[in-house]
Parts: sequence; structure tokens; C-alpha cells
Amino acid sequence: MSLSKLCSGLRAFAPAPRCWHSRALATLAEDVKSDTTFRIPIIDFSKFRSATSLSEKRRTADEIVSGFKEVGFIYLEKHGIPRPMYKQAYYKSAEFFNLPAEVKDRLAWEDPRANRGYVKVGRERVTQSADAKEIAELRAKAPDFKETMEIGRDWDKTWKNRWPEESAVPDFRDTMLHLFQECHDLHTLVMRAIAIGLDLEERFFDNKINEQYHNLRLLSYPPIKRQLLEEEGQARAGAHSDYGTLTLLFQDSVGGLEVQNPHTKQFQPATPISGTIVVNAGDLLARWSNDVLRSTLHRVVAPPARQINATESITPARQSIAFFCNPNQGARIECLPTCTQAGQAKYSPVTTEQYIVRRLSETYT
Repeated sequence: MSLSKLCSGLRAFAPAPRCWHSRALATLAEDVKSDTTFRIPIIDFSKFRSATSLSEKRRTADEIVSGFKEVGFIYLEKHGIPRPMYKQAYYKSAEFFNLPAEVKDRLAWEDPRANRGYVKVGRERVTQSADAKEIAELRAKAPDFKETMEIGRDWDKTWKNRWPEESAVPDFRDTMLHLFQECHDLHTLVMRAIAIGLDLEERFFDNKINEQYHNLRLLSYPPIKRQLLEEEGQARAGAHSDYGTLTLLFQDSVGGLEVQNPHTKQFQPATPISGTIVVNAGDLLARWSNDVLRSTLHRVVAPPARQINATESITPARQSIAFFCNPNQGARIECLPTCTQAGQAKYSPVTTEQYIVRRLSETYT
């Protein structure tokens, strides 16, 4: 029985029943091309964590790599990060964003090389464009309607995190640093799975990602009148790809994340599924793999809104936490030996810092 028949009548991102298993890998490439069956696979990562042999690990690794080849996104369940840990991060994130504007502004983001600090609503405009004038016009016309707090590795000797006073948000720093470390550890394991799935040695990436050159981003999407989000080009966050290896996304139940079907170019909801992390491949992993793994466009749009009068409605607030996983700062990103196509590499080599600093410089004002 084909995967499409097995899953007939189910919506693309419904959390149940499950339509993904290893026997279906061969049919996913064909199946995913139809909007009515396009889905993000749900992968039980506990099977990889508890595996006692390479062959056991390979089964989960193949599921992960197949998901990134075809969709660029997966849901990871039983991932090992304790629910109380990321729930606590949500609470502390909300406390931070509820601080007075003048307090948050004192922690403002200043330099793309640091990528740390508070970013107020409208300052960032994520896009695939690299043209400064075009980005400025987009920002003026349709800025991203969100605010963020950017946190990096805390021991960096050059760039320091910009923490609020302990009295303002008690335990904020400790909460975020604990989550940062847990996310790095999960990133390491998922990259080992990807290495196996790409026919590399399991620990191939270990010494290329061990510097923890990552970014923990807290996001707050304030309520907004729906008509403002329906204007041309406007979104809570515009269509974009991420920059690094992987993104680990914790999202609340509000929804709004949409993923582009790579084949039809239509955007479809990535419905929140309790207990899972949404994981997507980023640009540097796509470059490393010579586009064998997809860095897929995604955006955040208006979820269902509450009517406030006869002609207007307002969206609910939304919270999410994204952990942007990156290779080491000076890692040289070039085509992996198992990913050449007829001996051809699509991209010139680039270092992590060169690529990410350039992209950040383009998207912030």
C-alpha cells in the first residue's frame, strides 16, 4: 500500500494518526509533491538515543535524512529535553518581554558579529534578498511584527551576552544557559544521526560543532489587528531560510508557522504538536550537503483572530523559542565527500562566521 493511500484523508500536519515509518521512505519523495499529502514527518528520537548498534541508529538516521531531503523539516518527539526546562524558559521569556520598553532598550542588539541582545518590533526584516535597498524598502513597508532576545555562548571572551538585572527577571540567566546547553547536546546527537544517514563516520561533525557558536532566540509576537497582517508583504516574520546547520524550535499552541512545499511552492501550516520540537535544516547544512538536504523557506503568519468589533479582529500573542545551531566559527563549509553530484560542488567554500555575519548584516537595521 502506498503512503498516500495509507494516509488518505488526513491533513498535512495533523499530529495523529502517525503516517511516517521507515518502510514508507521510498514513497515519500513522490508523495510529498502533492499539497494534499505534504507532511512533516514525526520522528521518535528515543530510538536513536537508546540504540546499541549502528544498524539500530541507521534506521532513525535514515528517517531524519529522508525528512530533510524531501521537506527540510521534521518533528522530533522523545528528544530528551525535559518539558519543565523549556516550560520554565517560556515563563522567563514572557517575564522579560513584559519589562518596560526603556529597560529592554538598554540591552539592545548592536553588532552582527556578536548577535546578542534585545531586538524591538520592526528592527529585523527577514528575507531571502541580499539587496540593501530592497530590504530597507521591505522593512519600511512591512517590518516583521515581533520582538526577540538573542543569547550566545556565555563564555565568549569577545562578545558578551546582554542580561537583564537578576532582580528584574529572577533566574533568567540560569534558565536560558541550561536550555542552551541541552539544545547543544541535542544538536550534537542529531548531527551524528545526519552523519550516519549521509554515509559518513558517526562523529564526523563532532569537532566541527563543538565550540557552541550558537544562538538562542526568544521570540514574542504581540497581539496585532488582523488587517495589518493582511496588507501586502506583511507577516509576523517574512519568508526566509535559516542560516546554520539546524534550528530547534519550541512553539506554543497558538500556531502561525508555515513551511513552503519545496515542489509546489505553496505554504502550509506546521501545526504545533505538544511535546515535540520542530527541527529544520539551515543554509550551511544545505551547502555542506550540496543541497542534498533542504534549507526550506518558512514564515510566521496570523493565526485565527478574535473579533473585537464588526469590522476588525485581533490575533493572540504568540511565543516561541528557537535555537539556531551553527558549525564552529571558523569551520570551513564545503561539499561533503559523500554529497558530490557528478563530481560537482554547487557552492564555493565559506566559513561559518563569513556567512552568518553577512546574512545578519543584511537583515538588521
